[in-house]
Amino acid sequence: MPVYTYRCENCGVQFDEAQKFTDDPLVKCPECGKKTLRKVFQPVGIVFKGSGFYATDHKSSSGLSKAGTTKAEKEGGEKPSGTESKVEPSSSGPSPDKKEVKPAA
Repeated sequence: MPVYTYRCENCGVQFDEAQKFTDDPLVKCPECGKKTLRKVFQPVGIVFKGSGFYATDHKSSSGLSKAGTTKAEKEGGEKPSGTESKVEPSSSGPSPDKKEVKPAA
């Protein structure tokens, strides 16, 4: 059952009362007997626990993590365009595992 705080506007007495959601709010002050009782709305304490709540928490501005890989790469995806590494062919000739084909004369 929720606990509500009430304050009398006439005499200033303040107290807590446990009531059901369906109960009518109290209006008569138990101290002075006048109908000047009002609910006091207090801020609710919220505690956020965990590592983060948004996708942008603890990320660098470029979208790369501390290890230098993107989230897509970690999940097995491809690198974003523009970051592919190119392999330059060597000028020393054909690789040993490839056969060189000569045209017939």
